[in-house]
Amino acid sequence: MGKTPAVSDETALKRIQTGSFNDDMHRLHDCDWICEAVIEKLGVKRDVLGKANAHRKPGSIISTNTSGIPLRDIYRDMPQSLCADVAVTHFFNPVHIMKLVELVPGDQTRPEVVPKLADFLGNTLGKGVVYAKDTVNFIGNRIGCMWINAGLNIAENAVTREGLSIETVDALLGEPIGLPDTGLFGLVDLVGLDIVENVNRNLDANLPPDDRARNFLDLPGEVAEMLKRQQLGRKTGGGFYRLNRHADGSKSMDVYDLVGGTWRNLQPVNNSEHQSIAEFFQSDTAQSMMVRRIMTETLAYAATCVPAIADDIVNVDRAMRWGFAWEQGPFELMDTIGPINLVHALEAFNIPSPPLIQTMLESSEQRFY
Repeated sequence: MGKTPAVSDETALKRIQTGSFNDDMHRLHDCDWICEAVIEKLGVKRDVLGKANAHRKPGSIISTNTSGIPLRDIYRDMPQSLCADVAVTHFFNPVHIMKLVELVPGDQTRPEVVPKLADFLGNTLGKGVVYAKDTVNFIGNRIGCMWINAGLNIAENAVTREGLSIETVDALLGEPIGLPDTGLFGLVDLVGLDIVENVNRNLDANLPPDDRARNFLDLPGEVAEMLKRQQLGRKTGGGFYRLNRHADGSKSMDVYDLVGGTWRNLQPVNNSEHQSIAEFFQSDTAQSMMVRRIMTETLAYAATCVPAIADDIVNVDRAMRWGFAWEQGPFELMDTIGPINLVHALEAFNIPSPPLIQTMLESSEQRFY
């Protein structure tokens, strides 16, 4: 089975058969659901779906596991028989750990396709299904990329001009606000700077011209230099962090100094000052200002994107909880922050108040839930 097992249950191996695109495509005729999960390149996906369509039986469902390429681009000019049976089933990685699957129909998808997939994904595979629309990056990555990109731009400024450390930034953008303890820079190291840049170029090609996420699509100066020299993260042995393995079997962690351009030892961070996201919206320290700006940009953006990316806020909140391991989704976080704090932050950072937030503020409860 190896160090990282391919399957968690060895008895499942008897149900797995391998094959090649060249010799075994005819076996797709026996399948009720065909899920494509090839490299995230439009031309490759179109080629595979076209070949699969030639061998599948009528009425079988065919889905793509794309993480952000619009479905309409994948099936454009393909036969109507394929367009009627196609959808996106975006499984978040690692699939055996992350609960989220984003389910996205095309504009020609048969009405029964989505309920059939949702039933199997939820009741048989035990996944958490959210219903997204055919827009770039769907729900989770649309909002998650805004958090990452706004975070990199705002946090680099906090590090290089305000004197915050990489460790402090990640400690603040983790457990205290209900996000994973990888924080910002740790998450980018996990994903890889090259992937962040590739996703940003896809966003640049597909976002509406006036989309606020465009303000943050370019990597900030020092981070852009890291990308140029291929200091990408864990995959290249170091990004913002570097794990050292010593001859005696011990390990140590270094941190990259964005100001000095050198590596130094990781320093522990005392994170007891702030215990909830609401506290960051009531303090004017450099740490609080950084967190408040990043989260206000992200939360306001989430509100701006509804109903374009999803019909309701529940799907958005579930996507961020199940796909990014946030303890609360964006709209739940806004309820926790409170309307007065939220309005003050929007005004302080000159962020237009989205219509959805205005509607909430004008309601008697002044809450989303």
